[in-house]
Amino acid sequence: MSADSSAESWYEAVVRALKANDVKLVTYVPDNVLAPLIRLVHDDPYFTVVCPAREEEAVGIAAGAYMGGMRGIVLMQTSGFATLPNVLASLLSPYRIPVPMMISERGAMGDFQLGQVMVCRTMRPVLTALGIPHFAIERRDDVEFVVGSMISQAYATQEPAAMILSPLLTKKPPTPAAAAAR
Repeated sequence: MSADSSAESWYEAVVRALKANDVKLVTYVPDNVLAPLIRLVHDDPYFTVVCPAREEEAVGIAAGAYMGGMRGIVLMQTSGFATLPNVLASLLSPYRIPVPMMISERGAMGDFQLGQVMVCRTMRPVLTALGIPHFAIERRDDVEFVVGSMISQAYATQEPAAMILSPLLTKKPPTPAAAAAR
């Protein structure tokens, strides 16, 4: 972590970790929680950014990029994850394709949308049942380490991995130091 990284937002730390791990492709389905991260990668010429219509397509694009020698990541929200068990079980896991996924956790901590709540309850058990490593990031100080470690592990073991962005991380207002730095 650099000396001035304490003023850095969670999404700026994610971008730094992606670059440090040579992840150049970002596929995503739009999400309000991920919007600041999505804006950053769109504005950075380092990244190739693709916005397909569905999460399964995003996974397929990232899997194809891997087969072509490019590292990618898929960004989505919890409800989008609900569309993925088939592609995870029939493509990524059996063919050992390392596609890191970053999932903004919805349906927890007072969320009023029943659909989000139901999917949130099933997300971790599905990941566990499929043998896909996953970790929830709750603190800004852990972002760079967890993102970097999960991406590194995915490519070293040739299997997908999921990073879950907790509302404890994404819903917190920026610190006064971070707000002043912008």
